[in-house]
Amino acid sequence: MSIKVCFLGAARYTRPLDETAEKKFRTISSLGEAFVVGFSSDLRPRMFTEHAHFYLLPQLPFPMLRYVELFILGQFLILWLIVRHRIQVVVAQSPYEGFVAALAIKFAAWFGYKVGLAVEVHGDFEESLFLYRSIRFRALHRFMMKQAALYSLAQADVLRAISSSTTNQLKRWAPETTIVQFPAWTDIETFLEAGRKKANDTCSIVYAGVLNPVKGIHHLINAFSVVAEQFPSAPLFVIGKYENKSYGASLRIQVQKLGLENRVRFIGHLSQAELACRMSEAAVLVLPSTSEGLGRVIIEAMATATPVIGSDVGGIPELIKDGVNGFLIAPGDEQALAEKLRWVLNNPDKARAMGHTGRSFAQEVFSTESYIKGYRDICKICVPMVDQREHATSAL
Repeated sequence: MSIKVCFLGAARYTRPLDETAEKKFRTISSLGEAFVVGFSSDLRPRMFTEHAHFYLLPQLPFPMLRYVELFILGQFLILWLIVRHRIQVVVAQSPYEGFVAALAIKFAAWFGYKVGLAVEVHGDFEESLFLYRSIRFRALHRFMMKQAALYSLAQADVLRAISSSTTNQLKRWAPETTIVQFPAWTDIETFLEAGRKKANDTCSIVYAGVLNPVKGIHHLINAFSVVAEQFPSAPLFVIGKYENKSYGASLRIQVQKLGLENRVRFIGHLSQAELACRMSEAAVLVLPSTSEGLGRVIIEAMATATPVIGSDVGGIPELIKDGVNGFLIAPGDEQALAEKLRWVLNNPDKARAMGHTGRSFAQEVFSTESYIKGYRDICKICVPMVDQREHATSAL
């Protein structure tokens, strides 16, 4: 099935694409002709083709400005692509982008263009989608996001969830709409390759992801402080970009107050190859989130044969079987987290066995073939829906 599909989202892309994005869109290109509307990595707009046709908006410095930019310019871009390139399906990568896409599709319908809409949910949008950092604008932001989500989910021909927990959320919001479930893209081969070279004498603890309060990194630092003296050679690596700068600053202050400046190391964004290497060198990866759609880094760490500890929230329990391929803890339970860290560092042989069990699981839960099949299913649902609308219009 060859189709023209446009992906609309807030993701940032470089030219040329980084290795992970290049693999992703090389895979997606098997669907047909792909178009991408997103953001540049800087203030320059960009348009180029690399497996897909990229139309990138300048990345303005503040989230609210980017919302406005995407709302205004994103609509025009989607509408233009529909008219100019006869786009058949738009895949919006969150309910907010879904609102933008739904309006553009409505305008296009007035001119006789029928387009299918798929809306994706990659996280716990009931929590994260409505989160805004400024108390002053939080109520307004929450109201706007809720209305956008309600509208886009109601207009969607099909919904995509990445876990059973996000599927259940979507069923509450749009019980009549078909839901296709498959995990977010993972460059699984890179992590599997890193796992083949895994060291046996590792003792580092790793967190990987954005730095914001919902990820619970402050709980991890407190738990690490409990075991740090017992394991003086074990460092904690906090890997990821500062999505919330004030939170990032508070973490550094927390580390200083605990006297762990030489033990906790903050590392910025890494490429997938660099991240895979760091994970393969770790004794354990910890994801102490208080809310999580799935927890892709857990799959990635498992692929490197590294044991994992994660909070018992969202989609994480779908990945971690407690005591088998990792450990589950209650969100915010710093004492339990410290106990699991202590167990991993005290029992390296058992921890390695747990990591190899996780590696087998990661190979089962994600594959490139199942990922592209998920999008083929979405397109198969959307195109008949477009045909049905066209027939209904003709009948009138």
